Amino acid sequence: MQAYRVYAGRGNESLRRVDYQPPALAEREVRVRVHAVALNYRDLMIARGMYPIATDRPPIATADGAGEVVAVGPGVTRFRSGDRVARTYFSDWIDGPPTHGNTEAVPGASVDGMLTEEAVVHEDHLVAVPAHLDYNEAAALSCAGVTAWNALFVEGRVQPGDTVLLLGTGGVSIGALQLAKAASLRTILTSSSDAKLARARELGADETINYRTTAEWQEEVLRLTGGKGVDLTIEIGGRDTLNRSVAATRMGGTVVLVGGVAGFTAQLDIVPLLVGHKRLTGIGVGSRAMFEALNRFVSLARIRPVVDRVFAFEQAREACAYLENGGHFGKVVIRVGS
Repeated sequence: MQAYRVYAGRGNESLRRVDYQPPALAEREVRVRVHAVALNYRDLMIARGMYPIATDRPPIATADGAGEVVAVGPGVTRFRSGDRVARTYFSDWIDGPPTHGNTEAVPGASVDGMLTEEAVVHEDHLVAVPAHLDYNEAAALSCAGVTAWNALFVEGRVQPGDTVLLLGTGGVSIGALQLAKAASLRTILTSSSDAKLARARELGADETINYRTTAEWQEEVLRLTGGKGVDLTIEIGGRDTLNRSVAATRMGGTVVLVGGVAGFTAQLDIVPLLVGHKRLTGIGVGSRAMFEALNRFVSLARIRPVVDRVFAFEQAREACAYLENGGHFGKVVIRVGS
């Protein structure tokens, strides 16, 4: 059996394909034949040595994965052989608020992940896959989808008719666009590519802004909202965009910080937050309960996550390089097995 272990800080050499024998099933564990995994920006951070991982033994790579239960251990009640499942991002965050304890175990970092032909997983760390999704689509939900759900409906607290600003066309932003349209929200989306903006409009984006040709894009957001600003901004950029995102958000509105693709330090002007009574909050993906709520909504709305490109198992390094190049629209997926 084959798997990829990840070695932090080795760049393109971080992924190493190895022979791997999953452990025997213990109490309440299931064996999953993995069919697809989805990549996240975190995987690039690990390759650059910017994200902590297990040091005693390099873990099996990647957090997101979906597959089929092929065997169940003693005491398993949530799943049976043949069930289609996806893994949660935080193994121990089942419900309620995040804590140091329930966000410590992360697949592909502190514990083994899903870039393997078969994985042994505790039943509490899995959710059922919506029936209308294929495995590639299902794998795209556990990090980006849950993050988008949390940002919109948990931390963001949006209501039908609210306006949401989305930055870029990666997995979180495109997932949030799909969820927002299904929830009757108005959406404004930015990108440096007119072709990507056209695709976003096909998915239902109400307004789009090219931030290369419109450098002061926060002013355009204000113009599009009659000077008011958006109710919620989902901020993924960090250093280069945070102040603009705050400026584009209405008085009393919310900026949810979900990433930092341009860097994780920023000089923030706090005056607009103070005088604007605005809320700036950070999130890290979400709980299993959020994942299950997301899947119910995805099933009801018949949403299909956008998968930009699917790579073969043997092309795992090429998939990471493609993600790092930044030309993707939606999620990058690696197919495992046939």
